[in-house]
Formats: sequence, structure tokens, C-alpha cells
Amino acid sequence: MSANEHLQGSRSGAGGEQVSVLLIADPGEPAALAERIAEYLPERLRSSARVERRWTMCVRNEPYLPDEQAEFAEVIDTVDPSSEHEDIVVYLTDLPRRDDTLPVVADVSADHKFALVSVAGVGGFGIERRVRTVTELAITHILGEPELTPGAARQFPSTQIEDGIRYFAPSGLRRLRLLSGMVRANRPWRLVTGLSKVLVGAFATGAIALATNTIWLFADTMGPWRMSAVTVLSIMAMILWLILDHELWERPKSPEERDRSVLYNTATVVTLTVGVVVLHVALFCLLLATASLTLPPELLSRVLGHGVSFSDYLTLTWLLTSIATIGGALGSGLEDDAAVREAAYGVRQRQRMEKMSEASNETG
Repeated sequence: MSANEHLQGSRSGAGGEQVSVLLIADPGEPAALAERIAEYLPERLRSSARVERRWTMCVRNEPYLPDEQAEFAEVIDTVDPSSEHEDIVVYLTDLPRRDDTLPVVADVSADHKFALVSVAGVGGFGIERRVRTVTELAITHILGEPELTPGAARQFPSTQIEDGIRYFAPSGLRRLRLLSGMVRANRPWRLVTGLSKVLVGAFATGAIALATNTIWLFADTMGPWRMSAVTVLSIMAMILWLILDHELWERPKSPEERDRSVLYNTATVVTLTVGVVVLHVALFCLLLATASLTLPPELLSRVLGHGVSFSDYLTLTWLLTSIATIGGALGSGLEDDAAVREAAYGVRQRQRMEKMSEASNETG
């Protein structure tokens, strides 16, 4: 008996066929996506050919996936969809999954009425639309019905696997899509609010430098090329300090782990780069406001020896922000490792790193 026949036999009645879907989601972005998808999909799934079908959806926030490279059969055993009351179970995770080097967006088993969707696999842009399309594709495959979005099956190439069917990321820049999805899952813009001691230390460094007239002269004479070099070096210094001081760099223990470590280390560098750039911009705005309010134009003009305009304040703030960023790098040493990882990574990535750290301590 097919999954669709089973549903028709067990859920049909006077009120029409009823199909229930359970969306299980990892904490963080997948949980928020699941809530929005649960509101949208029921209406979307009511096709004109099956107007009598009634859909119900519920969401549960629970991390099941033990490891991003776990076999699909292992995930099915862990989740145990047959024990759920709902007809179909879809699990959204922000951990990346790959088949060799190909990013996987979903594994679907019609027999178990279960689908595992990797949010990271769909990329870092248009996430909700793509996850919704993959979820629709998985559900229609389980029911044995035509796809709802024309061309969805062509967009996400598939292959048969032992326990069902596997959908891959769209062809073209697949690794870049996976990387952007991993960075998006880390939500790098939260670095500013997550590292309060870094922000305070950086702002204090910039405020102290603002009171030094030598810095005013430096800003007036360095020129854009030197200023740009100082900015790049300050950002690199903070990124390196965060990685080295808080042990965010993964070291592969075997040749088989090397490719995966490269992927995660690249995601870490990109995440921290985006986060530190956002921090840099926030510092620039804070220090520009501080300089404009506390430094009179007459005093600045007297030291520089020429009339000043708003562009001089911008140039001074540019240098101050670079100096403040270096101060923030030193201040990051005051943050504990847990705080830095919470600011830099999503929930599942933090759990993954904690498990790796525990395993390393046990073997050590």
C-alpha cells in the first residue's frame, strides 16, 4: 500500500480526507522558518484536484540530528516518525549535509512518510521560498502526487538512495550556496550585541584616542591608502584574535575530515568577517557622534592649521574606528569561550563544537 493510499484509507470521512503534518525544527532559524511554513503551506497544498482534502500542521522545536553526516536511516531511527500521531513528519535542520562534495537539500522516504530538509543546503538568500519549495516537493513525493511548483524537481536534482530519494542543491555554485547557507545560519550580525565586552573595550579605546591631538594630525596626513590599510589590518587582527584566543579553528584528525574542516573553517572566517565589519560600522557611527559632540571645530582647526569641515570629522573617525577595532580585539580576550561561540554560531553549530571539544578532552 502506498503512502497516499494509506492516508486515504485512514483519514477520509464525511468531512473529506484529512492529512496532518508535523514540522520538527532545530532551534533558531529553522524553528522560525517552520512556524511561517506551517501558516502558509495548508492553503498552498489544497490543490484544485483535491479540494476535499483538509490539512493540519503543527511545529515542534527539538534537535534530533546527531551529526551532519549521519546516514538517513540513522536519522529515521532517531526521529522515529512512525511513533508520531501525524501522517507526515518533516524535519528542518540548519546543519549542512553532503553526499561526497554535493550539498544535499533533502532526503525523503515515502515508506516512512518522513523528510529531512537541510536549511543550510538551500543557500543564504531566498531561504524561506526555497525551503518552502523543498518541503512541498518532499510532501508531494510522499503522497505520490505531482509537484506544486512547476520545475521544482528540475531545480533540485535527485537520485535514489537506499531509504528513498535525495535532492541536491541547484547546479552551479553549489559549494558557495552551502557556504552562504552555513554563514546565514550563524547569523553573524549578532556579533555586535553578543560581544558586549568587545564593543565596550573598542569604544573606550576610540574615545581615549579621540582626546589625543596626535591622532588628529595622523588622520589629517595619512591619506586614503594608508587609512584603508590600517582598516583592513585592524579587522584582520580582530578576526585572528577571536579565532586563536577562543579556539574556533578546527583541526582535522584524519584525511577524511580535512574537506569538512575546510568548509567549517571557511564558514567561521566569513561569519567573523561579516560580524566584525558590522561591528566596525557600528563603532564608526558611535565615534562619529562622539567626535561631533565633544570636539569643537575651532580646537580641531587650531591643531590642524586649516579650516575644518564635516569631511575632516569623517576622516578622523575613520582612523579612530580602526584604532578602536584593535582595542576591541584585545577586549575580546575578556570574553569567555562560551560567549564568543554563542555570538558567532547558531545553536546546532555550537552543540557540534561542544561535542568535538568533549571528544578531544576525552582522547587527550
